[in-house]
Amino acid sequence: MSAPAPARAPGAADGTGIRFPPPFLFFAGLIAGYLLHRAWPVDRLPPGMAPAARVIGWILIAAWVLLAAWAITTFRRAGTAVNPTRPATTIVSTGPFAMSRNPMYLSLTCGYVGATLAADVLWPLLFLPLVLVALRRLVIAREERYLDARFGDEYRRYRARVRRWL
Repeated sequence: MSAPAPARAPGAADGTGIRFPPPFLFFAGLIAGYLLHRAWPVDRLPPGMAPAARVIGWILIAAWVLLAAWAITTFRRAGTAVNPTRPATTIVSTGPFAMSRNPMYLSLTCGYVGATLAADVLWPLLFLPLVLVALRRLVIAREERYLDARFGDEYRRYRARVRRWL
């Protein structure tokens, strides 16, 4: 964790410019995949693989909940906004943010894959790459531009030290 935000750089926005909560991208992909499954059901996993896939799915769902809770708690302790549509007050580099710049999005990805495997409905996996591309372009790129403008060298040092995903 670092000190509170320095005075805003000239031209730095008050927020990221993100217009919707990022979980909506993941929910949209899941819903699209489920609707596609309803319209064109495909053979699910082979019977021998389905139980193992469900267990893996539930493990990923648990990872989603635990990682998201850890990341949210870390942000709240730092006194900065959890919602990326709101201005940040500090660069958080402790907890899960010491290992990933985007642990909340990583947790959502775990939940997405976990729900797909646990439900044995595989069509949503077709949409996951589209969800991740949209997340990168519509959310992460804006966050990174905003944090660079807001925190400057402090954010650049953090970005150089910590990978985006893992």
